[in-house]
Amino acid sequence: MRQIPTYFYQWLKYNFGTPFALVEMLGPWLGLRMLARMFKPLLVSGSGLSEKAFATLLPPIQTEPLLNDITLLEQADYAESALRMMGLTDNLAPLILFCGHGSTTTNNVYASALDCGACGGNHGGANARILAAILNRHQVRSILADRGLQIPSDTLFVAAEHDTTTDHLEIYHPKELSGQHQERLESMRASLAKAGTKNSKTRAGNFGLLQLSGTSAAKETKRRSIDWAEVRPEWGLARNAAFIIGPRRLTQSVNLEGRSFLHSYDWKSDPSGKFLTTILTAPMVVAQWINSQYLFSTLDNVAYGAGSKITHNVTGKIGVMQGNASDLMHGLPLQSVYRADDEPYHEALRLLTVVYAQRSTLDSIIHSQDVLRKLFGNGWVTLACIDPDDNQTYLLKRELKWQNA
Repeated sequence: MRQIPTYFYQWLKYNFGTPFALVEMLGPWLGLRMLARMFKPLLVSGSGLSEKAFATLLPPIQTEPLLNDITLLEQADYAESALRMMGLTDNLAPLILFCGHGSTTTNNVYASALDCGACGGNHGGANARILAAILNRHQVRSILADRGLQIPSDTLFVAAEHDTTTDHLEIYHPKELSGQHQERLESMRASLAKAGTKNSKTRAGNFGLLQLSGTSAAKETKRRSIDWAEVRPEWGLARNAAFIIGPRRLTQSVNLEGRSFLHSYDWKSDPSGKFLTTILTAPMVVAQWINSQYLFSTLDNVAYGAGSKITHNVTGKIGVMQGNASDLMHGLPLQSVYRADDEPYHEALRLLTVVYAQRSTLDSIIHSQDVLRKLFGNGWVTLACIDPDDNQTYLLKRELKWQNA
């Protein structure tokens, strides 16, 4: 609801009849606000005056997802698919958090590139809310029980959205929240806040700000997200290197340095390979798109990227030009992949996919999916299989034959 003034302002700005009057009416106020945002961004935006003004004039309204247009069987299908693909099939905790993600940046042409690619450049919190609402329905749980998925009666699914720029987590409170669940949620919120502060310190270190404390790093992270002169508000998915499909215990003792996409998967719960097929042909393909975008933007930022943000000229709301006479640029800007003009931050490499499943299952899936044969056979993705039958690691060669790693 807080975005309504922004949409209204954009509608006035691009409406044929109102721009001239709009300048006269809002010019002085926006001029003062521009100066304030230039010198004191934290005061005006974020937790400052702007946020407080919106909260006063337009307080947020608690809403619940409507599922009327999704049949009960479809809801059960979505729920079963999600749980089985994530390996959430037994030993469910009393409180389970589904977390979508999005980013927050100001005056950033590439804002949607930092949001969720699988959500079409939008935030993923809405998807998490719908899935949580579906799984909290007694009718859906009854159907899932008939399909062999028992969800304990005291298990509650909660949705949230992670801001990947500031590490702030917005939790959407469901109406089913009881006293015990409230206590668990508050404990989880405190733990997540500590993790966010710690991650902000790590993020600040990546920007060369090694001397900042956790609190100062969190404040600096917030400032970067709302400072419209900041050309590197966050690194986004820079340095992405791998996509790991398997149980979390495979990597829980390894510092992946934020360079891997993790997808929980239990091969024992998927004897036919149906859900692994979905993972390899949907989220893994998206990860490969992301990897290729960063790869080519790093290899040749002029030809395949977008050049420096400093000289960007937004053109027709469809692309950017360098200065006023270039072709439309595509790919990521220099600042998203380079630490400095001559120092790459992203390591240009092709995606490594690691799967904890039987080779026979992977062979069957690969030979039945044309997109996988192209990605693996042409070397765009390197596939490594950790076979649970012998706990050995195998690499898939371009001729689609396995060899010991």
